[in-house]
Amino acid sequence: MPQDLDVAEVAAALQMSIGLCIRQLRQIPAEGDLSLSEASALKRLDRSGATSVTKLAKAEQISVQSMGATLRALEARGLVERRPHSIDGRSSVLSITKSGTRALSDKHNGRSEQLVKALSTGFSTAEIQQLMVAAPLIERLAQSL
Repeated sequence: MPQDLDVAEVAAALQMSIGLCIRQLRQIPAEGDLSLSEASALKRLDRSGATSVTKLAKAEQISVQSMGATLRALEARGLVERRPHSIDGRSSVLSITKSGTRALSDKHNGRSEQLVKALSTGFSTAEIQQLMVAAPLIERLAQSL
């Protein structure tokens, strides 16, 4: 590694800039806007498939009661559905619905559109190329954490 680079300084700058970018992106409203906990629960159901409230709460590191409230709100909006467990009839499993998948997509697309707008109006072609080169490095950094 080159001697003139202060890795701690680079880390601090990345933490600040990536954190700000994430906070700004989270502020972008989408149609039928989802709270952070609702979006997180939907994303996990979308990626991992049907599961119980207990397993979902454990995966999200929140209480079963909090997850239950989040899922009831999503269920009332038709974004998740509850079915009896195939083996244990006393419990149920929840899965994302087509409307839930669409809500996640709308939120993602809204964020993407905002990024395109910001890049198109506030950055030069050379700067956009630099960001394109940096993107895989930032992804690799995230994966190594």
